[in-house]
Amino acid sequence: LDVQRIRSRMLKTHSPQTTRHVLALLKRVINYGVKSGLVDAPNPKTLHFEMPKLDNEKTEDLSDEQLHSFLQALDADSNQTVADMVRLILHSGVRRGEVFRLQWQDVDFDRGFLTLRNPKGGKTERIPLTDGARAILERQPRSDSPYVFPGRGGGPRSDVAKVVRRIRERAGLPKDFRPLHGLRHAFASRMASSGEVELHVLQKLMTHKTPRMTQRYAHLRD
Repeated sequence: LDVQRIRSRMLKTHSPQTTRHVLALLKRVINYGVKSGLVDAPNPKTLHFEMPKLDNEKTEDLSDEQLHSFLQALDADSNQTVADMVRLILHSGVRRGEVFRLQWQDVDFDRGFLTLRNPKGGKTERIPLTDGARAILERQPRSDSPYVFPGRGGGPRSDVAKVVRRIRERAGLPKDFRPLHGLRHAFASRMASSGEVELHVLQKLMTHKTPRMTQRYAHLRD
């Protein structure tokens, strides 16, 4: 009953995804207590929480006009390092964390490939460098840091939200558009709608583990 109350109250003020995260954490805490003999509770295998249903198949895209405004906002921003990180996502479809963790040893200019280590799927992947991505990487200054876009002290960056939010607002994009993840979607949708990239190729470019994730782009545009 307590868990149901938490679920009900949270869904009034938080998203289903956030509510699921909280309930999942609570379940882990209870399981730990049971396994450690700290609480008297049913077998963890029989412990069932009713999770909120999700519709997380959101596919973000930009019209030609919105993309043009966004690119202009990128050019006008004072922080061109972060702007280049954003541009790299648009030109390669890589994930936010993969840009943050990208090291020079992972950039193969000779063969034209990027190596993505410890990606979301867990398996190291290699994707081709587009001309746009190559140009962005070639103009980055080298330093003692192994990272292409180093943060303070030469370590990996962890957050660029403030700059990205500023760019989104200058471009006049909707507040629910997530620039970093949304541009990954924009990359994929343009590939799919070009008529020149098969879905199995797009799956490889996006480093999706299964075709189901890539299928969302099949009918994105008429």
